Amino acid sequence: MAIDKALNQAPLGLSPQDLENMEPDLEIEIEDPESVKIKTGDMEIELEPGDEGDDEFNANLADEMNEKELTSLVGDLLGEFDEDISARKDWIQTYVDGLELLGLKVEDRTEPWPGACGVYHPLLSEALVKFQAETMMSTFPAAGPVKTQIIGKETSEKKDAAIRVAADMNYQLTDVMAEYRPEHERMLWGLGLSGNAFKKVYYDPSLSRQVSMYVPAEDVVVPYGASNL
Repeated sequence: MAIDKALNQAPLGLSPQDLENMEPDLEIEIEDPESVKIKTGDMEIELEPGDEGDDEFNANLADEMNEKELTSLVGDLLGEFDEDISARKDWIQTYVDGLELLGLKVEDRTEPWPGACGVYHPLLSEALVKFQAETMMSTFPAAGPVKTQIIGKETSEKKDAAIRVAADMNYQLTDVMAEYRPEHERMLWGLGLSGNAFKKVYYDPSLSRQVSMYVPAEDVVVPYGASNL
């Protein structure tokens, strides 16, 4: 009867006694349930509580700063904020004047006489609506806003993957993210009126999904000369 060899045989030239006297390459020492030491060769690693967690990384730094440091930081931030507001003062005035020229505001005039007509020509409003409608058709067609492009050699696998990605993203933007289209329309209106528009895309824990919200240009304060956020 043949005897099967063991799967893990001792290396040639080593006796069972030699194997018993060999030290493992890796040693794990637990001095305390919350402290673990790992030794391998000449290197020793000690893991302390909190090494593997994100609580320390995400901690509020303000809790670790003294009152003097916080006061200095607040002063610098408020000073830079006021400088950015002052730098775009001319743009804000132009934006306010543009809102009045839309002719959407009804007011009773007393100058040059009581009840004088205060109608503005609707040219700016017509141009703004036309820009919004045409841009909306281009960026949000009936087939969906997402298109894919294959980079490199086109294969059947890449083509199938591109179709799946486009279909899934269009489903997310048109069905799941119900606010995407109306917020996109609002953004285009603000873009045509002020020349600037922003969107904030973030994960909403209350909805358990991503949301895309329009942020008016007047609510985003950055240095006026900034070319990149």
